[in-house]
Amino acid sequence: MNPDHFTQVAGKYAAFRPSYPDALFDWLASIAPQRELAWDCGAGSGQATVALASRFAQVLGTDISSAQLASAPALANVQYRVTPAEASGLPDHCVDVVTVAQALHWFDLPRFYGETQRVLRPRGIIAAWGYNRLMTGHAEVQRIVDRFYDETIGAYWPSERVHVENAYRDLPFPFSRVPAPAFSLHKAWTREHLLGYLRSWSAVGRFQAEKGYDPVSDLAEEIGAHWPEGKTCRIEWPLFLHVGRAD
Repeated sequence: MNPDHFTQVAGKYAAFRPSYPDALFDWLASIAPQRELAWDCGAGSGQATVALASRFAQVLGTDISSAQLASAPALANVQYRVTPAEASGLPDHCVDVVTVAQALHWFDLPRFYGETQRVLRPRGIIAAWGYNRLMTGHAEVQRIVDRFYDETIGAYWPSERVHVENAYRDLPFPFSRVPAPAFSLHKAWTREHLLGYLRSWSAVGRFQAEKGYDPVSDLAEEIGAHWPEGKTCRIEWPLFLHVGRAD
């Protein structure tokens, strides 16, 4: 069973995590063998699932957190299922695209890859992506956020986080590689949205469960000295992306 680090922050995850660029999903749909069925594995609160639903006839979103899936938008062509990544419940060779957004590092990879090979159609696509630290474009705010990441909650990051930090370069990926364009996330956020996003981090949830208080609250005043309430600031996350095709 995959570890569940997000049930305790499910509401914040749904409210404050950024959505992914439309261009990414347009590109995935363009290289899929068909547009009948997409499986979004580790769907969380549906950030990728919803985007797939406008491009594929049917979408299955799976996650081990029922709280996360309960926060995902209900759509006519989307089914959500509480199940681990290694056991989708899908028939053999029925899926055009398997997507894993910011979640591959949590999986039992040999079993997940076996499941993926089983359910993908011939020439079907698997795409796994993620993003690391946000870039604020504001030197002082960036310093505060980086210090918080490294020092305040540094000891509370799960060990799997290292794979995000090195862009999955050390994880196996036993598929025929498909060259992918570069994509990035960028949003115009208020200070309040940034603080909400920080509260969606798994390390913040673990810190709060152990210490009994919210570590982000201490940042609000410090960041506020450099970022007035209500003002928007551009936030960016470069995406790393691994794409393969079933043989």
